Amino acid sequence: MNEILRQGHVFANGELAGMLTQYKDANGTDSYSFEYNAEYISQGRCPIGYHFALSSTPYKHDVLHPFFTNLVSEGWVRVFQANRSRLDKRDDFGLLLANGGDLIGAISVKPATKDSA
Repeated sequence: MNEILRQGHVFANGELAGMLTQYKDANGTDSYSFEYNAEYISQGRCPIGYHFALSSTPYKHDVLHPFFTNLVSEGWVRVFQANRSRLDKRDDFGLLLANGGDLIGAISVKPATKDSA
């Protein structure tokens, strides 16, 4: 069974679009999923990206999908954000959760708490 490690709410233009989740399986291997919020789908909102058509089926990947990794800063800004957040600079998911609330563009990602998950 997969253990949920971390989760983030994904917003599109300020509206909750879905949940991004990092899992760890019994072998210690990470995997990721994005699942749209049912209300977001029922309202016929725009997909968050080309590779994420509106669907109630979760999108599962062995690595964090490039759509999300490309939202993370690069270069010296990445190093600065990693140091400030006490994260490894290679931790794309952690950096996205720590800094994704104020991204350029329509998408934002905010950490899910136990109360909000």
